[in-house]
Amino acid sequence: MANFLFCSLDAALIGDIAWQVTEEGHDVRYYIEADSDQEIADGFIPKTDDWRGDLDWADVVIFDDIWVGSDIGTGEIAQELRAEGHAVVGGTPNTDTLEEDRGYAMEVLKDHGVNTIEHHVFEDFDAGIQHVKENPAPYVIKPLGEVQNVKRLLYVGNEDDGSDIVDVLKAYKKAWGHRMKGFQLQRKVEGVEIAVCGFFNGESFVEPINFNFEHKKLFPGNIGPSTGEMGTSMFWAGRNELFAETLGKVEGWLADEGYVGSIDINCIVNEDGIYPLEFTPRFGYPTITLQEESFESETGQFFLDLANGRDPELAVHRGYQVAVRVVLPPFPFDDEETYDENSRNAAVVFESDSRDGIHIEDAKRVDGQWRVAGESGMPLVVTGKGETMQGAREQAYERIDDILIPNRYYRDDIGERWIDGDGDRLQAWGYLGPTL
Repeated sequence: MANFLFCSLDAALIGDIAWQVTEEGHDVRYYIEADSDQEIADGFIPKTDDWRGDLDWADVVIFDDIWVGSDIGTGEIAQELRAEGHAVVGGTPNTDTLEEDRGYAMEVLKDHGVNTIEHHVFEDFDAGIQHVKENPAPYVIKPLGEVQNVKRLLYVGNEDDGSDIVDVLKAYKKAWGHRMKGFQLQRKVEGVEIAVCGFFNGESFVEPINFNFEHKKLFPGNIGPSTGEMGTSMFWAGRNELFAETLGKVEGWLADEGYVGSIDINCIVNEDGIYPLEFTPRFGYPTITLQEESFESETGQFFLDLANGRDPELAVHRGYQVAVRVVLPPFPFDDEETYDENSRNAAVVFESDSRDGIHIEDAKRVDGQWRVAGESGMPLVVTGKGETMQGAREQAYERIDDILIPNRYYRDDIGERWIDGDGDRLQAWGYLGPTL
């Protein structure tokens, strides 16, 4: 057994993994910086209010995000702690920048022989508008810096002449010009969207490799406002062509950085090639929850080995996995009055004794009763596994049917894109090879 220190220096995100490690018998302490999130995971995990004071106690320190308040910075902290001899799951200043500065990320990919989509970074709205007018085409607007966490600001253009992009940029200039320090215009490419995700131990990627599909829009059918994520479907495989042409090409760069943790590249894939869109140099949410659900080897031992530069013996579910985020009003928006009236401290009631596949996000346990915590309206993630994607879907949604929370909502189509043809297309194009 080992001592694990989990740190949330911005929003509280890693509670479920900390809970799973606690359930395995390890000693866990969880630090949450944000006052509004202090109650999250109460009753599930022991807390600490001085993470630096617990460093010598900890065998492993795990950071859940790259942000420290409104600034990037956990990579710098993790790098300093590793230099002091601590075993840390976390990034470096340069890997943090992969997410914060999308232009920098594309340059790293190009320098290592990865095919990239045409992209341009702007700090001035008028310059971006002029570029679209002079080079008419469909684009994607991706905000840079801290404001990129406002997920609804990402906009995927629909018009061939880029006229909708021009209109949106004009609106953003008025509404967000004081906060948006810059943005990337990325040429829109049609195809299958898939993320390639690997766990890196400071020297190399751990096998198997994870392949997942994000569902970022609020409503079924991929419509409505963008959210952080409404659900994820995934499977595991070996070092296939999709990995080799993306993460595989930056393996040496990550080793030089000393990166430790999860990192993924979200891509658009079509019959002509693989086109990386963006990095996530940290845990993804709820991706990490679903990855942990598919672990058949011990989670705590995996992170202990990873942080110490060893090659963990990772055994995973052989098949497909689905995660569904269950949310409450006013998610994905901020409205304290609506939250107070509909969601704050709401009871989570289960119609069966089983808690299989039930994972906490913004939840707490008071005298044995599960309740909604925090202020974001994201209490639970519910998962399912199966030999097929349809089997995984059925298990996840059967589990949701056993949960009662007033005013809950969720997407009921997680995993359907794979069934409706994405899986067949990826196999036909030859990128995947055999899954596990």
